[in-house]
Amino acid sequence: MSDEPQPHEPEGDEPEPSPFEEIVGEATDRDPDLAVIEAGSRTLRAQAGPQPDVVPTRPEDPEVDAALRAVEDELATRWGETKLEPSVKRISALMDVLGEPQRTYPSIHITGTNGKTTTARMIEALLGAFDLRVGRYSSPHVQSITERLSIDGAPVPAEKFVEIYEDVKPYVEMVDGQQEYRLSFFEVLTGMAYASFADAPVDIAVVEVGMGGSWDATNVIDGNVAVITPISLDHTDRLGDTPEQIAVEKSGIIKPDATVVLAQQPVEAASVVLKKAVEVDATVAREGMEFGVVSRELAVGGQQLTLRGLGGEYDNIFLPIHGAHMAHNAAVALAAVEAFFGIGQQQARTLDIDVVREAFASVTSPGRLEVVRTSPTVVLDAAHNPAGARATAEAVSEAFGFSRLVGVVAPSKDKDVRGLLEAFEPVFAEVVVSRHQTHRAMDVDELAALAVEVFGEDRVQVEPLLDSAIEEAITLAEEEGEYAGAGVLVTGSVFTVGEARLLLGGKR
Repeated sequence: MSDEPQPHEPEGDEPEPSPFEEIVGEATDRDPDLAVIEAGSRTLRAQAGPQPDVVPTRPEDPEVDAALRAVEDELATRWGETKLEPSVKRISALMDVLGEPQRTYPSIHITGTNGKTTTARMIEALLGAFDLRVGRYSSPHVQSITERLSIDGAPVPAEKFVEIYEDVKPYVEMVDGQQEYRLSFFEVLTGMAYASFADAPVDIAVVEVGMGGSWDATNVIDGNVAVITPISLDHTDRLGDTPEQIAVEKSGIIKPDATVVLAQQPVEAASVVLKKAVEVDATVAREGMEFGVVSRELAVGGQQLTLRGLGGEYDNIFLPIHGAHMAHNAAVALAAVEAFFGIGQQQARTLDIDVVREAFASVTSPGRLEVVRTSPTVVLDAAHNPAGARATAEAVSEAFGFSRLVGVVAPSKDKDVRGLLEAFEPVFAEVVVSRHQTHRAMDVDELAALAVEVFGEDRVQVEPLLDSAIEEAITLAEEEGEYAGAGVLVTGSVFTVGEARLLLGGKR
């Protein structure tokens, strides 16, 4: 990487940094994505609050449920999302036999380390508010695989999901027979998404990468707008162990003549992205220069924002999600939609402010500082890397002001667990360590030993079952007469959030 630009290190009487150097000098952490948890249908022995009606549960019709389970079982025989062969040759072959459905609509392509799904949901809400039919493809999912394919602002019904699978299955089997390796779980789902969006048809697709960018299965589209949320260290075994190396992979979604909406980044990551944009003659809009957050204030149930878009300012925007990182996600989403409409280049105007306000006020983001129970308050957040954990710790302190916060942490073994725990240590009075129900879960004894090193023995409790861990955390939060001001944060893994949602009132 010796030919890549290096971080600027001022010394002596060097001139003041340029606006570019100032804007890329600081990263803004974002929260991470959600994932499925194939958990049992236990019920937590505590009264849970109402579940938001944004995550589908198992189909009530037994025949539909059986059909969906059959599809899930067939997909489970394929390579999972953690087993990859860095190539787009198989998905390209599938697109070819399907008639290149991904070429029939424009798209906004989203990559980054944290914040992708929330940003995608915001973009979807904005485009839908402007009367466009939107297809959104996101991963992973919270409780149902059908969440990954969204049309008209809602996950496709289970019956439709099964129908889409059956439609593409013969083509998938054809490609399987021609390739060295069968199509993976994620590649099949990507083919289903692109085919269903063409069939709908949608006016635009909002597509989130699965991992990386260059060789991600989603990268057979030519995104008119490429969105890059903040880059930090995650999946280092596959993407590289520096922000610069990871940025090389993620900048692979930038296509010739596209517009790149670039969130604040570490300088080395931003340099890589900007170099790629120059190579393919793409236009770049940078957070903090062409767009950004002008101001934010706490509000009941969220925050009040003033955003600067590519065409001007948008004030009095209510965002019903907590956290400074969410405000930055909103700025990125707004700029992406403006770029799609040509604002900032062909047009110098703002979008209809009333429509923008209505869209942001409607945004939901399950599992991101999501309150699922009160008295005491139980909050779910899917932070699973240190950058996401730092953003969550800051946001939960700002938004809730708990007098006593007890953490339930159940991470995956392939993550930077020490960094995760260290990020939460300043805000947790005590921590209950546990595990989620997947093969990727970290061993509880190993986790406990690490937690003791970070928190000290007196602040750590161990409960291998997540339902027992949540109950224990609730009990700890209620101690010492702090019932009204105490809270519980369940975090550490996307799988953990999915399971906790089921335990706290969801259905499976």
